[in-house]
Amino acid sequence: MNEKELYALWCEKAVDDPDLRTELKSIEGDDEAIKDRFYRDLEFGTGGLRGVIGAGAYRMNVYTVRRATQGLADYVNETFSDPSVAISYDSRIKSDVFAKEAAAVLAANGIKVHIYTELMPTPMLSYAVRALKCSAGIMITASHNPAKYNGYKVYGSDGCQLTLGAAEIVLKNINKVDMFGGAKTTSFDKALDEGTVKYIEESVIDDYMNEVLKQGIHTDLVKSSGLKVVYTPLNGTGNKPVRRILKKIGIDEVTVVPEQEYPNGNFTTCPFPNPEIKEALDLGLKLCEKVKPDLLLATDPDADRVGIAVPSDKGYVLFTGNEVGALLLEYICSERKKLGTMPEDPVAVKTIVTTDIAAKIAEEYGVKLIEVLTGFKFIGEQIGFLDSKGQADRYVFGFEESYGYLAGSYVRDKDAVVASMLICEMAAFYRTKGISLIQARENMYKKYGVYVHTQSSFVCEGATGMERMKEIMSGLRENTPKEIGGLKVIRFEDYVAGTSVDVATGTKTMLTLPKSDVLTFKLENNAGVIIRPSGTEPKIKAYYTTTGSTRDEAAALEKTISADFAKILGF
Repeated sequence: MNEKELYALWCEKAVDDPDLRTELKSIEGDDEAIKDRFYRDLEFGTGGLRGVIGAGAYRMNVYTVRRATQGLADYVNETFSDPSVAISYDSRIKSDVFAKEAAAVLAANGIKVHIYTELMPTPMLSYAVRALKCSAGIMITASHNPAKYNGYKVYGSDGCQLTLGAAEIVLKNINKVDMFGGAKTTSFDKALDEGTVKYIEESVIDDYMNEVLKQGIHTDLVKSSGLKVVYTPLNGTGNKPVRRILKKIGIDEVTVVPEQEYPNGNFTTCPFPNPEIKEALDLGLKLCEKVKPDLLLATDPDADRVGIAVPSDKGYVLFTGNEVGALLLEYICSERKKLGTMPEDPVAVKTIVTTDIAAKIAEEYGVKLIEVLTGFKFIGEQIGFLDSKGQADRYVFGFEESYGYLAGSYVRDKDAVVASMLICEMAAFYRTKGISLIQARENMYKKYGVYVHTQSSFVCEGATGMERMKEIMSGLRENTPKEIGGLKVIRFEDYVAGTSVDVATGTKTMLTLPKSDVLTFKLENNAGVIIRPSGTEPKIKAYYTTTGSTRDEAAALEKTISADFAKILGF
């Protein structure tokens, strides 16, 4: 069927949501708007679904959620005996609706459902899957995307996001399901009454909090440190669990940004609720000027990422995800070694686009550093490998540049609750030593060298966006640049081909990581550029690394490299 035929079908069949009917009527005769909603299905990848909320096959709505859930239900019923699925959701528009729709489909397929009584962070979904021994998990969230988006993340029985193989099976199942009438469903309230759907008990939340608390190193010092914190959950799920864990470790002075305290899927004060973006922290930074805290914490809507700002002689400054992750790695390794709590053969994990300073820190403390592809599921996978050998305690820390951190093996995804606790504990510990986080960062750079890491995103939206992304990646493979920003490319790595090429000699070696649409350009002077299409958004992401004897020197080089690379890409 073409777009107009699909539009007519939806006008006839989409009767369960009045918002969809209103939207469909409003685009009548608008060929471009119709095409954008119906030119393709919303893609189900290893992360699940993510898209704009609205009417159409290329939108997040009750029909695309039901269809995806039926595909998942078929997989779970084929793979597990007595299957069960855990569900959580965040503060986004229709998150609670989509969560209940998914629960109703699973229940109609004879699958037991465990669902939280209210919105909860992504890591608490990962924990519930493992704690309740579920076959799978569903998290309704679009993470840090703008308000118009929502998503549907699927987790395996190990608490990690679904593996590629399992995702392919689910996708095949989904493709067999008719959008209207293909999914079995029932009433959520009926399933609740019958016991097929059950609310997750408070004891599971308590157990999760206790596991988070176990990751502390110097929590006994926090209460007497006098640490003051300003916190914003950015209208998301972090408000209760983050404040609860901070109270547990003795931080009494927590001031919450009032406009961003409670759930609000419209994100009226932060259109991009992403702690990586300074504008999202604007209200928090303004409050800091009044309260004068030692630290600003900001968690994203599903509370799996956390950003910070700290006081300096130039006002409050934001730290990057690389800087926070490196500081936490240094703190955890240093203090655990001093206390004698470091496990034998300790392991840390980072993604390939995350700061290389981690390798120097790991070497300093005798920690084995494992590099994985972009995506925290690959960090969770490494914890699983250790766990399968009875060695989960060897894992000490994992992080990625996009503000995701995890200490402990109790969950298999990044966790802003434990990260918030450890960041505050680290700040309190250094405060008792007369060291600010600014000073701690400078001490780290003096010890290991100055690294500057930045990221650019090149948006490719609309029907032609995906094609443009493919053309950019194939163009870089066919015409590999010889230099970027005046620095020679000395090594070119293609993770689809699985090859690493020495540009000077042409010598080719094989990469050990799984195939992925990622290209790496190793440059002179320990600089580099990595590029990959986003797996969840219509954009291509470029990651830049520069080093220098000073921060200003490295930052100046980064500007040159990023500007030149944008020209190479045609932006």
